[in-house]
Amino acid sequence: MKFANKFLILSLIFLFNNCSKSDSNEDSSSNSQETSESTTDNNSNVVEEGVPEVFKKIYAASRVYLDGNNVVIEVDGAPDHKSPYYSRNHELYEPYNGSNTNFNQNPNSIKTFDFKFKIPLNPKEASSKVSTQLGSIGVSLNGVAFYNQYAGPNNQPLTNEINSFDQYAGHPQNQGVYHYHLEPTYLTSNKGQDALLGFLLDGFPVYGPFENDVKITNENLDEYHGHSHITPDYPNGIYHYHITDTDPYINGNGYYGSPGTVSQ
Repeated sequence: MKFANKFLILSLIFLFNNCSKSDSNEDSSSNSQETSESTTDNNSNVVEEGVPEVFKKIYAASRVYLDGNNVVIEVDGAPDHKSPYYSRNHELYEPYNGSNTNFNQNPNSIKTFDFKFKIPLNPKEASSKVSTQLGSIGVSLNGVAFYNQYAGPNNQPLTNEINSFDQYAGHPQNQGVYHYHLEPTYLTSNKGQDALLGFLLDGFPVYGPFENDVKITNENLDEYHGHSHITPDYPNGIYHYHITDTDPYINGNGYYGSPGTVSQ
């Protein structure tokens, strides 16, 4: 009888321990999965202390940190979507399948870089405005550079260059820097037509072509292609740019604020 009681007690202890371990493992697995998903969503693993929460939306960043009164965003500049400008053995290579019947692929191919976008932490209107330069004028959420509305020096229009844009409205220049002059359709398709899409070098955010379910036109914006009010990311309000479907597309007559720098 004593033996039977001991056996019963030992059996119950064994069963209890196994159940406890099983519950613990399930909780651990669940927490790990939630942490992983959260990190993927907001990029918190590479955004360092003190950086405003909104910068966690730059999901392609390898590092985001403060340098004095600036935010530094490190990206490699390559798109996370398919393109005919990737080499044919690249996993993201895809022949052009867009709607432009005049598509004419340029001879360049996508390369990666060590970009550092240094932008003001607390952007404000510049007392003296400066024009945007050729090359990178900002960075999008997927790490791709924004370029202005010109194809080259002396304000050459995009008229012909548009025919070399791939199915996601981007292309690489002769050094292999992939960039957007127009709406980054991959981002607006996945994040929303009214979503935050990135930042220009002056630190002010760039939003999509819709606002409150209304399509934005150039007439809704000032000469720098922006306006000021509350946004979901800035409850206290902020000046911000909007992308439109007509020239100047992303930015107008220069930066609204004082631009930071970009290095590669």
